[in-house]
Amino acid sequence: MKIKTTFLKAAVLAAGFGLFTSSAFCAGTVTGTIDTALPKYKKDAVVYLVGGKTPIAPKTGEVDQKNLVFIPHILVVPVGSKVSFKNSDKVNHNIFSADVCKKFNLGTYNPGMSKDVVFDKPCVVNLLCNVHSEMSGYVVAVNSNHYAVSDATGKFTISNVPAGTYEIAAWSEKLRPTARTMVTVTDGGTATVAVKMAK
Repeated sequence: MKIKTTFLKAAVLAAGFGLFTSSAFCAGTVTGTIDTALPKYKKDAVVYLVGGKTPIAPKTGEVDQKNLVFIPHILVVPVGSKVSFKNSDKVNHNIFSADVCKKFNLGTYNPGMSKDVVFDKPCVVNLLCNVHSEMSGYVVAVNSNHYAVSDATGKFTISNVPAGTYEIAAWSEKLRPTARTMVTVTDGGTATVAVKMAK
């Protein structure tokens, strides 16, 4: 009886481990770089995958205002996401957008306060402050669950991507894509791409 019990425990453990390893490798990764002749603009390019079959899953995001700067300078969220705009400065701020796809004005609010906006459609939203005209940032709402923002060297990584073929879309404050880029992702695999962009 003891032998049977031990065998059953071992079988359950093995099945659980199999399930864990199979779920760990049920998605792939896309890595890449922004390919441009203007290295100083490689940073902060938004890269996202188009063509996935999974429903868009909204998230929550945050943009802080600190030392008269929007942090992060560029925030990417799936469509339907709520973004909180926090004031961590010691002065009053106002956040507004004049973009047709998402016009809003949060009014002037005090240090320590936070106000929310839901980004309900695909849009590149330029954030401005009418109290401090030098301030500028962006919220980029995308029809995708899989996205990234490039680092100072132009590198980016998009993890947990379901297997399939996708088009890679890109947006930058300074650059525009110059070619159509496709990528095929396999279970547990890593696909590497170069996204060509220019002024």
